[in-house]
Amino acid sequence: MSAAKATNDNRRDAFFKGWAKPGLAVPGMTGGNYDPAENETLDAISGHFRLYQLRNGHRFSTDDILTAWYGTSWCPTARTALDLGSGIGSVGMIAAWRLPGARFVTIEAQRESVALAKKSARYNGLEDRYEIRQGDFRESGLVQADEKFDLVLSSPPYFPLGTGIEGDHPQKVACRFELRGDIADYCAVAACHLAPGGFFACVFPTEQIERVLTAAAKAELSIVRRRPVVLREGDAPLLTLFGMVLSAHLPPVFRKQTWIEPALMIRQKNGHVHPEYSAVKLSIGFPP
Repeated sequence: MSAAKATNDNRRDAFFKGWAKPGLAVPGMTGGNYDPAENETLDAISGHFRLYQLRNGHRFSTDDILTAWYGTSWCPTARTALDLGSGIGSVGMIAAWRLPGARFVTIEAQRESVALAKKSARYNGLEDRYEIRQGDFRESGLVQADEKFDLVLSSPPYFPLGTGIEGDHPQKVACRFELRGDIADYCAVAACHLAPGGFFACVFPTEQIERVLTAAAKAELSIVRRRPVVLREGDAPLLTLFGMVLSAHLPPVFRKQTWIEPALMIRQKNGHVHPEYSAVKLSIGFPP
């Protein structure tokens, strides 16, 4: 065994603690230095995919997992996908693992987050089908008018600036507060770039559902399905997942119809992961 292979094997084994690595060998394990910087971690995200994150910055969340899972579950044959406000790439990376034949475009304004996402794409062997663009997704020309996508994904910030505690890191602030557009902007841009029959999946607080309804209607999107998310069994839904299509792509009779799914439970009353959420995590290649 060569010294390089031994080093790769040792590094790989260190990342797979307590569960078996599915699928092929990690694409990025051959050649190059993939060790995280001192202020970074390299964490499991989907199957053999890994994600670089700042130790004290924004970290991927349940919201991201659910958005990627919901979008890819209801648009499983997508050949092209767009991730708006993609951050460090958590939603896009999960979706790319579930859609191995799809090509991705992701849009993120924060330079630091873009740099992390590019490292993750290289580590995961995605560079040939995963384009990361830096900029405000509302900017004209960042996504060309004729670029259309089968699937659009987004886990947008939830709160107007000044309505809560902003956090201790700029990366966190932009992920929580509407510094560069609100849910109406996300719906408007998604609507402009949906291919015929395309699906837009996003997540938003349940208590702000009227903002989503208004934004969708303004963008001429129909919410064809939505699913409340309960973080702890017995509590009220805190989040809601939304699936939208362009109203013009539907027969008129279906444009005002929304299928409200049963609530998805994240944890049981005793605090343990709910079996349903364990199944969700297994479906994205993450240990339950």
